[in-house]
Amino acid sequence: MTGKSLDLARAYRVTDGRKFRLERYSASETGPFRSDEDAKAQSLLAGSIDRIADLQEKLYAQDHWAVLLIFQAMDAAGKDSTIKQVMSGINPQGCQVFSFKAPSEEELDHDFLWRTMRCLPERGRIGIFNRSYYEETLVVRVHPEILAHQRLPPELVGKRIWDQRFEDIVAFERYLSRNGVKIIKFFLNVSKAEQKKRFLERLDSPSKNWKFAAGDLKERTRWDDYMAAYEATIRHTAKPFAPWYVVPADNKWYTRLVVASAIVDAMSEMKLQFPRLTDEQREQLELARTQLTQKKRS
Repeated sequence: MTGKSLDLARAYRVTDGRKFRLERYSASETGPFRSDEDAKAQSLLAGSIDRIADLQEKLYAQDHWAVLLIFQAMDAAGKDSTIKQVMSGINPQGCQVFSFKAPSEEELDHDFLWRTMRCLPERGRIGIFNRSYYEETLVVRVHPEILAHQRLPPELVGKRIWDQRFEDIVAFERYLSRNGVKIIKFFLNVSKAEQKKRFLERLDSPSKNWKFAAGDLKERTRWDDYMAAYEATIRHTAKPFAPWYVVPADNKWYTRLVVASAIVDAMSEMKLQFPRLTDEQREQLELARTQLTQKKRS
Protein backbone atom coordinates (compact mmCIF):
# COMPACT_ATOMS: atom_id res chain seq x y z
CA MET A 1 0.00 0.00 0.00
CA THR A 2 2.68 2.48 0.99
CA GLY A 3 4.80 1.91 -2.12
CA LYS A 4 1.80 2.26 -4.44
CA SER A 5 0.78 5.41 -2.65
CA LEU A 6 4.18 7.00 -3.18
CA ASP A 7 4.29 6.05 -6.86
CA LEU A 8 0.76 7.29 -7.44
CA ALA A 9 1.12 10.75 -5.92
CA ARG A 10 4.61 11.52 -7.18
CA ALA A 11 3.47 11.74 -10.81
CA TYR A 12 1.39 14.82 -10.02
CA ARG A 13 3.74 16.57 -7.62
CA VAL A 14 5.37 19.85 -8.67
CA THR A 15 8.21 21.17 -6.51
CA ASP A 16 9.99 23.31 -9.10
CA GLY A 17 7.59 25.28 -11.27
CA ARG A 18 10.10 26.92 -13.58
CA LYS A 19 9.31 24.51 -16.41
CA PHE A 20 5.72 23.79 -15.42
CA ARG A 21 3.14 23.65 -18.22
CA LEU A 22 -0.45 22.83 -17.37
CA GLU A 23 -1.10 21.34 -20.80
CA ARG A 24 1.16 18.42 -19.91
CA TYR A 25 -1.28 17.27 -17.24
CA SER A 26 -4.37 15.36 -18.32
CA ALA A 27 -7.60 15.95 -16.42
CA SER A 28 -9.08 12.58 -17.40
CA GLU A 29 -6.27 10.12 -16.77
CA THR A 30 -6.61 7.40 -14.16
CA GLY A 31 -2.97 6.45 -13.70
CA PRO A 32 -2.39 2.70 -13.35
CA PHE A 33 -6.14 2.02 -13.21
CA ARG A 34 -8.66 1.45 -15.97
CA SER A 35 -11.59 3.83 -16.02
CA ASP A 36 -13.85 1.03 -14.76
CA GLU A 37 -11.66 0.11 -11.78
CA ASP A 38 -13.29 2.49 -9.35
CA ALA A 39 -14.24 -0.42 -7.06
CA LYS A 40 -10.58 -1.40 -6.71
CA ALA A 41 -9.68 2.22 -6.07
CA GLN A 42 -12.31 2.43 -3.34
CA SER A 43 -10.59 -0.39 -1.49
CA LEU A 44 -7.25 1.38 -1.73
CA LEU A 45 -8.86 4.64 -0.66
CA ALA A 46 -10.22 2.99 2.47
CA GLY A 47 -6.69 1.89 3.32
CA SER A 48 -5.37 5.43 2.84
CA ILE A 49 -8.16 6.88 4.99
CA ASP A 50 -7.23 4.46 7.79
CA ARG A 51 -3.59 5.44 7.43
CA ILE A 52 -4.42 9.17 7.58
CA ALA A 53 -6.42 8.55 10.75
CA ASP A 54 -3.45 6.77 12.33
CA LEU A 55 -1.04 9.54 11.32
CA GLN A 56 -3.42 12.23 12.56
CA GLU A 57 -3.60 10.59 15.99
CA LYS A 58 0.18 10.70 16.24
CA LEU A 59 0.26 14.29 14.92
CA TYR A 60 -2.18 15.33 17.65
CA ALA A 61 -0.36 13.47 20.41
CA GLN A 62 3.12 14.66 19.41
CA ASP A 63 1.93 18.29 19.15
CA HIS A 64 4.98 19.49 17.22
CA TRP A 65 3.75 19.81 13.63
CA ALA A 66 0.69 21.25 11.93
CA VAL A 67 -0.56 20.24 8.48
CA LEU A 68 -2.14 22.69 6.05
CA LEU A 69 -4.05 21.29 3.05
CA ILE A 70 -4.97 23.84 0.38
CA PHE A 71 -7.55 23.02 -2.30
CA GLN A 72 -7.95 25.16 -5.41
CA ALA A 73 -10.02 24.38 -8.49
CA MET A 74 -12.54 25.61 -11.00
CA ASP A 75 -16.21 25.31 -10.06
CA ALA A 76 -17.59 21.73 -10.04
CA ALA A 77 -14.12 20.17 -9.85
CA GLY A 78 -15.10 18.28 -6.69
CA LYS A 79 -13.31 20.08 -3.87
CA ASP A 80 -16.10 19.64 -1.33
CA SER A 81 -16.69 15.95 -2.01
CA THR A 82 -12.96 15.20 -2.07
CA ILE A 83 -12.47 16.83 1.33
CA LYS A 84 -15.52 15.00 2.70
CA GLN A 85 -14.44 11.57 1.46
CA VAL A 86 -10.70 11.70 2.03
CA MET A 87 -10.95 13.17 5.53
CA SER A 88 -13.90 11.00 6.59
CA GLY A 89 -11.86 8.87 8.98
CA ILE A 90 -10.14 11.52 11.05
CA ASN A 91 -11.05 12.81 14.50
CA PRO A 92 -12.94 16.12 14.11
CA GLN A 93 -11.18 17.47 17.21
CA GLY A 94 -7.91 17.48 15.29
CA CYS A 95 -9.15 19.04 12.06
CA GLN A 96 -10.30 22.52 11.05
CA VAL A 97 -11.93 23.36 7.70
CA PHE A 98 -12.29 26.89 6.34
CA SER A 99 -13.94 27.96 3.11
CA PHE A 100 -12.93 31.34 1.70
CA LYS A 101 -15.38 33.19 -0.49
CA ALA A 102 -15.57 36.88 -1.43
CA PRO A 103 -13.82 38.94 1.29
CA SER A 104 -15.88 40.88 3.80
CA GLU A 105 -15.54 44.61 4.48
CA GLU A 106 -13.41 43.83 7.53
CA GLU A 107 -11.14 41.57 5.49
CA LEU A 108 -10.75 44.21 2.78
CA ASP A 109 -9.42 46.57 5.43
CA HIS A 110 -6.41 44.25 5.91
CA ASP A 111 -3.64 42.82 3.76
CA PHE A 112 -4.60 39.94 1.46
CA LEU A 113 -3.06 37.27 3.70
CA TRP A 114 -4.76 38.43 6.89
CA ARG A 115 -7.99 36.47 6.70
CA THR A 116 -6.22 33.18 6.05
CA MET A 117 -3.49 33.78 8.61
CA ARG A 118 -6.19 33.89 11.31
CA CYS A 119 -7.25 30.38 10.31
CA LEU A 120 -3.90 28.60 10.29
CA PRO A 121 -3.93 25.23 12.10
CA GLU A 122 -2.52 24.89 15.59
CA ARG A 123 0.27 22.44 16.30
CA GLY A 124 -1.05 18.91 16.31
CA ARG A 125 -3.91 19.68 13.94
CA ILE A 126 -4.79 19.46 10.26
CA GLY A 127 -6.09 22.65 8.68
CA ILE A 128 -8.00 22.57 5.40
CA PHE A 129 -8.44 25.62 3.19
CA ASN A 130 -11.22 25.27 0.62
CA ARG A 131 -9.86 28.05 -1.60
CA SER A 132 -7.26 30.28 0.02
CA TYR A 133 -4.97 33.27 -0.42
CA TYR A 134 -4.34 31.90 -3.91
CA GLU A 135 -7.61 33.50 -4.98
CA GLU A 136 -5.52 36.69 -5.10
CA THR A 137 -3.48 35.35 -8.03
CA LEU A 138 -6.40 33.57 -9.69
CA VAL A 139 -9.80 35.27 -9.47
CA VAL A 140 -8.32 38.71 -8.82
CA ARG A 141 -5.89 38.31 -11.71
CA VAL A 142 -8.70 37.31 -14.09
CA HIS A 143 -10.80 40.18 -12.73
CA PRO A 144 -8.27 42.92 -11.92
CA GLU A 145 -11.10 45.35 -11.25
CA ILE A 146 -11.38 43.63 -7.87
CA LEU A 147 -8.15 45.35 -6.89
CA ALA A 148 -10.02 48.63 -6.74
CA HIS A 149 -12.05 47.29 -3.81
CA GLN A 150 -8.93 46.34 -1.87
CA ARG A 151 -8.15 49.96 -1.06
CA LEU A 152 -4.48 49.69 -1.88
CA PRO A 153 -2.56 52.92 -2.43
CA PRO A 154 -2.66 53.46 -6.22
CA GLU A 155 1.13 53.71 -6.46
CA LEU A 156 1.39 50.11 -5.20
CA VAL A 157 -0.78 48.67 -7.97
CA GLY A 158 1.74 48.42 -10.76
CA LYS A 159 2.75 46.01 -13.49
CA ARG A 160 4.65 43.82 -11.02
CA ILE A 161 1.81 43.32 -8.57
CA TRP A 162 1.30 39.65 -9.51
CA ASP A 163 5.01 38.87 -9.28
CA GLN A 164 5.06 40.65 -5.93
CA ARG A 165 2.15 38.59 -4.66
CA PHE A 166 3.89 35.41 -5.77
CA GLU A 167 6.98 36.54 -3.88
CA ASP A 168 4.93 37.31 -0.78
CA ILE A 169 3.15 33.95 -0.88
CA VAL A 170 6.41 32.02 -1.29
CA ALA A 171 7.97 33.93 1.60
CA PHE A 172 4.89 33.29 3.73
CA GLU A 173 4.89 29.56 2.99
CA ARG A 174 8.63 29.34 3.63
CA TYR A 175 8.05 31.03 6.98
CA LEU A 176 5.30 28.55 7.87
CA SER A 177 7.41 25.57 6.87
CA ARG A 178 10.25 26.82 9.08
CA ASN A 179 7.80 26.94 11.96
CA GLY A 180 6.53 23.39 11.70
CA VAL A 181 3.63 23.73 9.25
CA LYS A 182 3.58 21.05 6.54
CA ILE A 183 1.96 22.57 3.44
CA ILE A 184 0.33 20.43 0.75
CA LYS A 185 -1.44 22.19 -2.13
CA PHE A 186 -3.91 20.60 -4.54
CA PHE A 187 -5.13 21.91 -7.87
CA LEU A 188 -8.04 19.68 -8.91
CA ASN A 189 -7.62 19.75 -12.66
CA VAL A 190 -11.06 19.30 -14.23
CA SER A 191 -11.62 19.59 -17.98
CA LYS A 192 -14.01 22.11 -19.48
CA ALA A 193 -16.11 19.27 -20.95
CA GLU A 194 -16.45 17.55 -17.57
CA GLN A 195 -17.36 20.81 -15.90
CA LYS A 196 -20.18 21.26 -18.43
CA LYS A 197 -21.42 17.74 -17.66
CA ARG A 198 -21.47 18.45 -13.92
CA PHE A 199 -23.20 21.80 -14.38
CA LEU A 200 -25.96 20.02 -16.34
CA GLU A 201 -26.26 17.45 -13.54
CA ARG A 202 -26.79 20.29 -11.09
CA LEU A 203 -29.59 21.63 -13.28
CA ASP A 204 -31.23 18.22 -13.78
CA SER A 205 -31.02 16.89 -10.22
CA PRO A 206 -33.24 18.58 -7.58
CA SER A 207 -30.80 17.55 -4.87
CA LYS A 208 -28.04 19.44 -6.67
CA ASN A 209 -29.96 22.54 -7.81
CA TRP A 210 -28.70 24.51 -4.84
CA LYS A 211 -25.10 24.07 -6.00
CA PHE A 212 -25.68 25.94 -9.25
CA ALA A 213 -25.10 29.68 -9.47
CA ALA A 214 -25.60 31.81 -12.57
CA GLY A 215 -22.20 33.37 -11.96
CA ASP A 216 -20.59 29.98 -12.62
CA LEU A 217 -21.45 30.28 -16.31
CA LYS A 218 -19.94 33.75 -16.47
CA GLU A 219 -16.68 32.48 -15.02
CA ARG A 220 -16.74 29.59 -17.48
CA THR A 221 -16.46 32.06 -20.36
CA ARG A 222 -13.06 33.06 -18.93
CA TRP A 223 -11.78 29.48 -18.90
CA ASP A 224 -8.58 30.17 -20.85
CA ASP A 225 -7.78 33.15 -18.64
CA TYR A 226 -8.18 30.99 -15.55
CA MET A 227 -5.98 28.23 -16.96
CA ALA A 228 -3.28 30.82 -17.69
CA ALA A 229 -3.62 32.15 -14.13
CA TYR A 230 -3.35 28.66 -12.64
CA GLU A 231 -0.29 27.89 -14.73
CA ALA A 232 1.44 31.10 -13.68
CA THR A 233 0.51 30.55 -10.03
CA ILE A 234 1.83 27.01 -9.90
CA ARG A 235 4.93 27.94 -11.87
CA HIS A 236 5.86 30.68 -9.39
CA THR A 237 4.84 29.05 -6.10
CA ALA A 238 5.70 25.36 -6.41
CA LYS A 239 8.54 24.74 -3.96
CA PRO A 240 9.95 21.69 -2.16
CA PHE A 241 8.62 23.05 1.15
CA ALA A 242 5.17 23.75 -0.36
CA PRO A 243 4.54 21.47 -3.36
CA TRP A 244 1.56 21.54 -5.66
CA TYR A 245 -0.25 18.40 -6.76
CA VAL A 246 -1.97 18.81 -10.13
CA VAL A 247 -4.62 16.14 -9.66
CA PRO A 248 -6.75 14.73 -12.51
CA ALA A 249 -10.33 15.59 -11.55
CA ASP A 250 -12.56 14.23 -14.31
CA ASN A 251 -12.95 10.93 -12.42
CA LYS A 252 -13.79 11.69 -8.81
CA TRP A 253 -12.83 8.25 -7.52
CA TYR A 254 -9.32 8.73 -8.88
CA THR A 255 -9.09 12.32 -7.62
CA ARG A 256 -9.80 11.15 -4.07
CA LEU A 257 -7.29 8.34 -4.30
CA VAL A 258 -4.51 10.67 -5.49
CA VAL A 259 -5.26 13.28 -2.81
CA ALA A 260 -5.34 10.66 -0.06
CA SER A 261 -2.10 9.13 -1.31
CA ALA A 262 -0.37 12.51 -1.35
CA ILE A 263 -1.45 13.21 2.24
CA VAL A 264 -0.21 9.80 3.39
CA ASP A 265 3.11 10.35 1.65
CA ALA A 266 3.66 13.80 3.15
CA MET A 267 2.66 12.87 6.69
CA SER A 268 4.70 9.66 6.59
CA GLU A 269 7.79 11.75 5.86
CA MET A 270 7.22 13.73 9.08
CA LYS A 271 8.28 10.77 11.28
CA LEU A 272 5.29 11.22 13.57
CA GLN A 273 5.18 9.14 16.71
CA PHE A 274 3.51 9.03 20.08
CA PRO A 275 5.48 10.91 22.78
CA ARG A 276 7.99 8.78 24.67
CA LEU A 277 7.67 8.83 28.42
CA THR A 278 10.53 9.85 30.67
CA ASP A 279 11.65 7.59 33.51
CA GLU A 280 9.87 9.89 35.94
CA GLN A 281 6.63 9.65 33.98
CA ARG A 282 6.88 5.86 33.90
CA GLU A 283 7.34 5.81 37.64
CA GLN A 284 4.21 7.93 38.01
CA LEU A 285 2.28 5.46 35.84
CA GLU A 286 3.42 2.54 37.96
CA LEU A 287 2.46 4.45 41.10
CA ALA A 288 -0.98 5.09 39.64
CA ARG A 289 -1.32 1.41 38.73
CA THR A 290 -0.46 0.42 42.30
CA GLN A 291 -2.96 2.86 43.77
CA LEU A 292 -5.73 1.72 41.43
CA THR A 293 -5.02 -1.93 42.13
CA GLN A 294 -5.09 -1.36 45.88
CA LYS A 295 -8.40 0.51 45.64
CA LYS A 296 -9.86 -2.28 43.58
CA ARG A 297 -8.89 -4.87 46.18
CA SER A 298 -10.33 -2.76 48.95
